[in-house]
Amino acid sequence: MSQSTHNPVVQQQRVVIPNKHGEKLVGLLHETGSSEMVILCHGFRSGKEKTTMVNLAAALEKEGISAFRFDFAGNGESEGTFEYGNYWREADDLRAVIEHFNGANRVTSAIVGHSKGGSVVLLYASKYNDIHIVVNVSGRYDLKGGIEERLGKDFMQRIKEDGFIDVENKSGTIIYHVTYEGLMDRLNTNMHEACLQIDKNCRVLTVHGSADEVIPVSDALEFAKIISNHKLQIIEGADHRYTSHQAELASIISSFIKKALEEDREKSSQ
Repeated sequence: MSQSTHNPVVQQQRVVIPNKHGEKLVGLLHETGSSEMVILCHGFRSGKEKTTMVNLAAALEKEGISAFRFDFAGNGESEGTFEYGNYWREADDLRAVIEHFNGANRVTSAIVGHSKGGSVVLLYASKYNDIHIVVNVSGRYDLKGGIEERLGKDFMQRIKEDGFIDVENKSGTIIYHVTYEGLMDRLNTNMHEACLQIDKNCRVLTVHGSADEVIPVSDALEFAKIISNHKLQIIEGADHRYTSHQAELASIISSFIKKALEEDREKSSQ
């Protein structure tokens, strides 16, 4: 692919990748012609079109690095049914994406996840040792946290009695369905144990907003305690969506990835 030095962005390509369950995952490849690529993972009930995903892809493009943002199964344009929990299953979706690009002779150099996606990229790194640059943006450390806020204090009793909980928005429309299996999947996903398995050569950046109203900044401090090769960056005043801090977030992440890639190149040329 031709690459202009003035404009590293070649084009955005829609790419469809099957996961191991035969569901089609849909994503957009921001193609700059670079050999390296960064994969971007969205959060809970979110998607590749969310502001943070789009802005991160654009920031990486400016550095001449190709990026791929996609929808997990059951979200956005991808096939499948949205299910509560599914952390390890989303790590499997990410695996399918990475293997697809490996098969196309592309090198996935880094994975970046926001919110639930942050937890997913860490789980991925705990299971596979093929990606050595991982960015966790506002991921949740304690997956038992945040459930009461969404499902109510009596969530365990209700789900045992009914087998499910329907979550409604303010106007009373059901926005998603929580099954007993889905709830147990989340409660049984142990981020602490997983993070202890992350290879010490894997560089992990955790970014979190000090004013995050969804996942407390204390979760970021827990990751910093247990991940061996870890950098922590707290953005003062930023909320969970980085509403007023998008440029700062994109700059921190693209700089971290660019520096890590340069270090890797220096090592391989020695």
